[in-house]
Amino acid sequence: MTDAIRPFEIAIDEKELEILEDRLAVTRWPDALVSDWSDGTDRDWLRALCEYWYEEFDWRAQEAGLNRFPQFLAAADEADPDLGEIHFLHVRSAHAAATPLLLVHGWPGSFVEFRHCIDALVDPEAHGGSADDAFHVVVPSLPGYGFSAAPKRHGVNGRRVAERFDRLMAQLGYDRYFAQGGDWGSHVCTWLAHVSDACAGIHLNLVFAPMPREDDPWTDVSDEEKARLAASRERMKDGVAYQEIQGTRPQTLGYGLTDSPAGLAAWIGEKFHAWSQHDGDVFQAISRDDLLTNLSVYWFTRTATSAARFYYEHRNHHADPPVPERIEVPTAVAVFPGELYLPPRAWVERHYAVSHWSVQDRGGHFAALEQPEALVADLRVAFAALR
Repeated sequence: MTDAIRPFEIAIDEKELEILEDRLAVTRWPDALVSDWSDGTDRDWLRALCEYWYEEFDWRAQEAGLNRFPQFLAAADEADPDLGEIHFLHVRSAHAAATPLLLVHGWPGSFVEFRHCIDALVDPEAHGGSADDAFHVVVPSLPGYGFSAAPKRHGVNGRRVAERFDRLMAQLGYDRYFAQGGDWGSHVCTWLAHVSDACAGIHLNLVFAPMPREDDPWTDVSDEEKARLAASRERMKDGVAYQEIQGTRPQTLGYGLTDSPAGLAAWIGEKFHAWSQHDGDVFQAISRDDLLTNLSVYWFTRTATSAARFYYEHRNHHADPPVPERIEVPTAVAVFPGELYLPPRAWVERHYAVSHWSVQDRGGHFAALEQPEALVADLRVAFAALR
């Protein structure tokens, strides 16, 4: 620990809770032509969620649950002062030989995504594992997300975030560690594997690997993999408009998301409904309280705009290719069947040194929230040979 890192505890002012309640109480609801999700967030579902947020959701209980994990703020460093403070959880295992593990979230998630994985990772013996499975866990909030400061100017891309997180791990005294991520976390972990000498292995639950252009793309691709890829493409065929908006006009979008809790819940809630694996009810996969805790972090920190802006930075200000051409660091991949994009292993192996590959029985984009036990089990197996 250095002087540049100070303890942090979440303590939302009571006035902020009152403002949230006031705004939820006077929500102006639009008309709706259908009672389903076919043209956007279902109004009846959203009204019920907002009513629960207003009448029953207990932020203070959730706040206390999050504060159970030691949290810190790392000051802006000289190498990249525009990034500002970085918020992170740092939960050390009682096992001195535990391996450091960096967990990186994406959008529209937050550090909250990993809340149900941490105990099993740091104390495996109490959760079906052995002492050899122990990790010291570090969970940062991406710049501009949650309690991390918003970058002060354009240009904060995945590589710069990876470099900052690598320096954070060095600040914490870790000269060798593993990293895990999905969504933007996958992008950042990929860059970590490329730029860091300390990152000894990565684990991805969303992996970006394009279709090969120079050869027959279906060589060594099984029928099962073809079916999974086709299903993921079908799920996303009309689900990428958010990328265009956040990648081009995040500021315009941000006014509504920052001013209206119902608007924020509609924008983010739609993605949790569409991207998690369930049989029509998202709360089969993710609890109301987990969803609303994640939403509340966005709301109380006013970071819907700066979080969305990461898409703009990726599109307009990356100084390097979006993904390095080849990653030689050992890479583990967990295939959750409800994920947004499911490239075949043969495609992935063109770009990553795949050291572990698993196909999970169930789960979607938010693996750490939907299937925390499965994710923890896969991390144990994937990194066992690399420790």
